[in-house]
Amino acid sequence: MRRALPHALSERIGAIDAIDAPAKVIGKQIRNLLPAGGGLKDVLSGTWIGHALHPLLTDVPIGTWTSATLLDLFGGRASRPAAQRLIGVGLAAAAPTAWTGWSDWADSEPADDAVRRIGIVHAAANGTAALLYGASFAARRRGAHASGVLLGLAGAGAMGAGGWLGGDLAFARGVGVNQTLFVEGPADWTPALDASMLVENRPAHALVGDLEVVIVKRNGTIHALADRCAHRGGMLHEGELDGDCIACPLHGTRFRLADGALERGPSAYPQPVYEARVNDGRVEIRAPS
Repeated sequence: MRRALPHALSERIGAIDAIDAPAKVIGKQIRNLLPAGGGLKDVLSGTWIGHALHPLLTDVPIGTWTSATLLDLFGGRASRPAAQRLIGVGLAAAAPTAWTGWSDWADSEPADDAVRRIGIVHAAANGTAALLYGASFAARRRGAHASGVLLGLAGAGAMGAGGWLGGDLAFARGVGVNQTLFVEGPADWTPALDASMLVENRPAHALVGDLEVVIVKRNGTIHALADRCAHRGGMLHEGELDGDCIACPLHGTRFRLADGALERGPSAYPQPVYEARVNDGRVEIRAPS
């Protein structure tokens, strides 16, 4: 099948294994700085707003820098102070925006080589844009308006490249999206596994059609949740129970067994849950009625 040129280019970037060595070092350092379960990690991940925070913050530098570029091209002399202020606002927003992106990118480890590689190039492009706009801001402040405009235009080009790669990461590769969004449980009671296979406080894996489910018996009650973690797709049956919660083995997100609600990030999304019962020696599940 013939692919669009931009998609083919992202595939080429994702295949550059020379990026792996520095990227793995950077990713490890970020995870050390932002350990799973920490309050700052949850803030940067967007746990508190119900979806990834990074795309929301990117609107500020992209919006302000794009507006400044338009003023440079079409606004005339009277718009110069406004363009400078817009660039300054974008620069102020660049650091928190970058940290949310680094946090999301670091969680792609250890499984996704293409995301690791494309993410580093995405960050490099955006970092270059920030440096160019910073130089543009400095040039404008010292009165070198023409140089400031040229640096701003170069920054806009780097920002466009970074934004395109960001879109590829989010929409083509699913970074930051709810991994369980399109998961649907059976409408009717459906056998999942033999009840004899359940051990108190030990997660069990079951396959119901194409749906992977984790089933837990705790204090005599049977709980069933989607097995694939909403955050990065870790398999919950490989995780550990933590009180009345189950923790994802990849990044430590804790979901309540009873209703799939978040007790701790970095996931920003709750986990789908299913009704469960024992019927004729079999555990059966169905989507909530």
